[in-house]
Amino acid sequence: MKIDLSALVTEGRNAHSENIDMLSTEVMLNVINQEDKKVAQAVEKVIPAITQAVDAIVAAFQQGGRLIYCGAGTSGRLGILDASECPPTFGTPREQVVALIAGGHQAILQAVENAEDSLTMGVEDLKNLHFSQKDILVGIAASGRTPYVIAALNYANSLGATTVALACNAGSEITQIANIAIVPIVGAEVVTGSSRMKAGTAQKLVLNMLTTGAMIRSGKVYGNLMVDVEATNKKLVQRQVNIVMQATECDHATATQALSACEGHCKTAIVMVLGKLTAPQAKQLLNDNRGFIRQALAKTEHP
Repeated sequence: MKIDLSALVTEGRNAHSENIDMLSTEVMLNVINQEDKKVAQAVEKVIPAITQAVDAIVAAFQQGGRLIYCGAGTSGRLGILDASECPPTFGTPREQVVALIAGGHQAILQAVENAEDSLTMGVEDLKNLHFSQKDILVGIAASGRTPYVIAALNYANSLGATTVALACNAGSEITQIANIAIVPIVGAEVVTGSSRMKAGTAQKLVLNMLTTGAMIRSGKVYGNLMVDVEATNKKLVQRQVNIVMQATECDHATATQALSACEGHCKTAIVMVLGKLTAPQAKQLLNDNRGFIRQALAKTEHP
């Protein structure tokens, strides 16, 4: 079956790079860099749609729902990258942000033939996760026409779940299916059709915003400090100490002692130091205020 790609911006030929194979290495790289500069501007234009999506993700989290990404190829791998960073960065349960890729784990490292063209695999993958109305699905496809993603979005819609489409072509099929459409138009790629480049960069920027924005709105950040970071290696143990010191302006010894008393939980240590509380008192105060440090401190004499 012939697929018409002529209408897709991401499949167009870029006039600025038509002779890129004849350029010196430095000039070639400058062409790539100039095109990459356009990506952030394209994302800026769709911040209102990203805002809708972040607020919807927060609402899903508040009712015990999950954020599920689905995509194929580069799009699927970008979802996996973003989801995998949430537990260590924000201390989230591993099941709260989950990424699906057409073809499963094998497709993370190499292409799985015809996986993205399956109209059943996306549905099966969601069913295997026990996807429900409480969850939110973000379908990622630079072209906006990937069958795996289309099927998953249709299934999520049938359950009454909130759906989001992230594509780089206006008016694409997934943007018409989803409740919220995020469409940064980055233009033709430097290498024609290589959507891992500008389109992939745009998708990465948007996914960063979705999870970071949702985590900030969920109390996972205090100031600009990742106060729910998990200390899974020596660097992160030191980062926890630094975070407590920065948040409370205490010395190293005080931060270390507080973290020890709070079993390595940054948030509790911060509330303990700033509120002049015991570890159990700080923990209870945080629990009473849904993990929001500022709200917890407002209930003490030392906000």
